[in-house]
Amino acid sequence: MITLMLLWMLSAQVTFLRATDRWVSFQPDGGSFALVTPQSKSFAIWCDGAEHKGVLRAVGNLQADFERVTAAKPRLVTEAGKDVRIVVGSWDKSPLVRRLMKAAGIEAGVLEGKNEKFLITTLRAPLPESEEEILLIAGSDKRGTIYGIYELSARIGVSPWYWWMDVPAEQHDAIHIKRGVYTDGEPAVKYRGLFINDEWPCLGSWATGKFGGFNSKFYEHVYELLLRLKANFLWPAMWASAFYADDPMNSVLADEMGIIVGTSHHEPMARNHQEWARKRKEYGAWDYASNREVIDRFFREGMERAASTEDLITIGMRGDGDAPMGGEEGKDHEYVARYKENMRLMEQIFKNQRRIIKEVTGKPAEKRPQVWAIYKEVQNYYDMGLRPPKDVIMLVCDDNWGNVRRLPDAEGRKHPGGWGMYYHVDYVGAPRNTKWLNVTPIQNLWEQMRLTYDYGVDKLWVLNVGDIKPMEYPITLFLDMAWNPRRYDAGNLPEHTGRFCADQFGQEQAEEAARILNLYCKYSGRVTPEMLDRNTYNLETGEWKQVSDEFLKLEAEALRQYISLKPAYKDAYKQLILFPVQAMANLYEMYYAQAMNHKLYKENNPQANEWAERVERAFKRDAELCRDYNEVMSGGKWKGIMTQKHIGYTSWNDDFPADVQPEVF
Repeated sequence: MITLMLLWMLSAQVTFLRATDRWVSFQPDGGSFALVTPQSKSFAIWCDGAEHKGVLRAVGNLQADFERVTAAKPRLVTEAGKDVRIVVGSWDKSPLVRRLMKAAGIEAGVLEGKNEKFLITTLRAPLPESEEEILLIAGSDKRGTIYGIYELSARIGVSPWYWWMDVPAEQHDAIHIKRGVYTDGEPAVKYRGLFINDEWPCLGSWATGKFGGFNSKFYEHVYELLLRLKANFLWPAMWASAFYADDPMNSVLADEMGIIVGTSHHEPMARNHQEWARKRKEYGAWDYASNREVIDRFFREGMERAASTEDLITIGMRGDGDAPMGGEEGKDHEYVARYKENMRLMEQIFKNQRRIIKEVTGKPAEKRPQVWAIYKEVQNYYDMGLRPPKDVIMLVCDDNWGNVRRLPDAEGRKHPGGWGMYYHVDYVGAPRNTKWLNVTPIQNLWEQMRLTYDYGVDKLWVLNVGDIKPMEYPITLFLDMAWNPRRYDAGNLPEHTGRFCADQFGQEQAEEAARILNLYCKYSGRVTPEMLDRNTYNLETGEWKQVSDEFLKLEAEALRQYISLKPAYKDAYKQLILFPVQAMANLYEMYYAQAMNHKLYKENNPQANEWAERVERAFKRDAELCRDYNEVMSGGKWKGIMTQKHIGYTSWNDDFPADVQPEVF
């Protein structure tokens, strides 16, 4: 046991600053603590071997992050020594952390009993056998400590997207810490995370080629990304995979690292749809009215598997494979009768699921967090009066296109279980899919989520992100807002985009990158690429040429910035900005050319042939841009990730054959 030898401590009057304030610099700064210097890059990180496994794993990543920045990897130690410069620990695990905080004049209540909170501060000579100053990273619990670790990683220059977007870390010979106590407080939303969905053909093909499927090797990278973004929740991929069954380590690793897993709106009781689909002949119909005994057994097996985890349990039930119970809606009188029957059945489903939860866990059902998804036809049950038990989170949703459908009124906000929001930046469904690119205007996402929080929806926020890529920016904005929804308003929202771009490309490139990213989101949000065709804009008034020219101008500006970047940043810039801008500019040019071809053909104007050739060139360029993304960019790391159909849709579910060149004369 380490004996505390306090030679100096902070004043009892502790001033707390936001972790987002500038507290790391790479030059000496007014008496700051020199964590790393050109003469002394080697040091040790102390963390108790009895710490949470997830914390120890994050410390390992912190070691690697320092090596990325300074080219020197700190050692991990569990004994005090002269070269210890960072101490890491959780309030609920580390007696040393509690003593250091007390000596520093930081009251226990700053962390004790808090949810996912961290603080970072400097202390002078608090360890035996050492006269060195240290940096303390302390968390209220496992995730709080992990968030503190990754906060330091981000401030020394390692982007949360370093792996998922190939963002380089700038090299530095020195790292200085401004003295103070830094914290981001507690998160505003309890469960904050993503839904990997609609993951074929892109993410599925890539994950299969790189990892062999949606296994723990794949999810390790997902969990790390979530934690670096201060998220804690995941609905995993489910189109052709079964998270719990395909690789049992998926769940074990999530629990170890600190990720709370749930199952989607039509996958109740910690069971994946594919687990039923693969045995449908054995199990029979997914119909609770006629097959209750088998389905209850299916539910029980799922609950037994998740009993010892933090997993959030989805309750209720929908039809087989993301469909309404009882099939499609009929005529008005049939619709009302069916819904009343389904509501009575749903009340029984709630009751039986809660009984299973109690029997499996040995605790009252209200002690195990649950959520009921009020999605699609289920909202009609809610509108007609169906309510879950009082402790259950009620998860409302957007309209699949980024517009919130329903929020609780004053009476509804009294619901003890609280409310959640299921929001889309990716969607598969009528009238057309939106899967290929990010088409979410920055301001719309901010407005809808701020509205969501202002109406008391603060228990669960989950974002449907499709293939994760290329949704890097909306993911970041969504999760930043989930931590602190009121940090940004209509006046300072551009600061978020600027800060994000600075973290990826450096401060001197940030302003221009943010401007281009904002305009891209604005332009692409007008109509999704899957819905775009030659008739979208008015050719006669010049509207078509105007919108096409706007994208072509933006492409020229993005290409100009791309050329000016240091080589190490070019792959990241291409993923976030250049490829989406070029792809959309090319698509607009192609459909504008098709509109001109049809117009001139009708006029018997031979220039129609020139515009037909432009359509063909643009169609071929689209394929080349995607090939470069898959096979050339980042050394081919993302092979298969950019294979989504986006040209030639006739209905929402006609993914095959692949892209079809628009008709020309």
